[in-house]
Amino acid sequence: MTDLSAFPIATRWPASHPDRIQLYSFPTPNGVKVSIALEELGLPYEAHAVNIGKKESWTPEFLSLNPNGKIPAMIDPDGPGGKPIGLFESGAILLYLTDKTGKLIPADPVRRYETIQWVFFQMASIGPMFGQVGFFHKFAGREIADKRPLARYRDESRRLIGVLETRLKGRSWIMDDDYTIADISMLGWVRNLIGFYEARELVGFDDFRNVAAWLERGLARPGVQKGLSIPARG
Repeated sequence: MTDLSAFPIATRWPASHPDRIQLYSFPTPNGVKVSIALEELGLPYEAHAVNIGKKESWTPEFLSLNPNGKIPAMIDPDGPGGKPIGLFESGAILLYLTDKTGKLIPADPVRRYETIQWVFFQMASIGPMFGQVGFFHKFAGREIADKRPLARYRDESRRLIGVLETRLKGRSWIMDDDYTIADISMLGWVRNLIGFYEARELVGFDDFRNVAAWLERGLARPGVQKGLSIPARG
């Protein structure tokens, strides 16, 4: 039987199936990237809900695996050399899963690096900017009288959607006909921006037809539909 005792996180969120990948997450845009990838890849895994509303990601057990205190984090009991590996940061986890399976990323080295650059585009640009729009448009930031921060993040988010719009012209997916981790990294964020964050009109989303069609295609995938609600919020 697989022994996860070296990982303190497994004491707070014990594994029922320790031989499976252990996912510690919550259904936010960052969290669902990994659950979607796991569903698309068909890898057996066990999901543990880390309730960020209750600040569970700041507990010592979670921080022992992810010192950044953000979801998601993951343990693969069958890591490199057959030894368990713990990982944090969603982009790194996505890359690890593609390396493990040889799927969801092109085999050609040039196209592989092109895919990785779009994953980094999400991590460095889309994620932070869309998150700030959510804060200033829907959450506590909306009470701030000075609307210049909101305007700044709105305009930058619109610019970033424009980057995607240009990339997706004549393409089904970010990497042409190849559905990859680049798409997985962004689908939840775009969905949240216009849905949960209620910023569709704010950023003029309906001007971006290529992005809208791409989002519709992505959300129609069974793996995406399932992964968007894993782990259950309880």
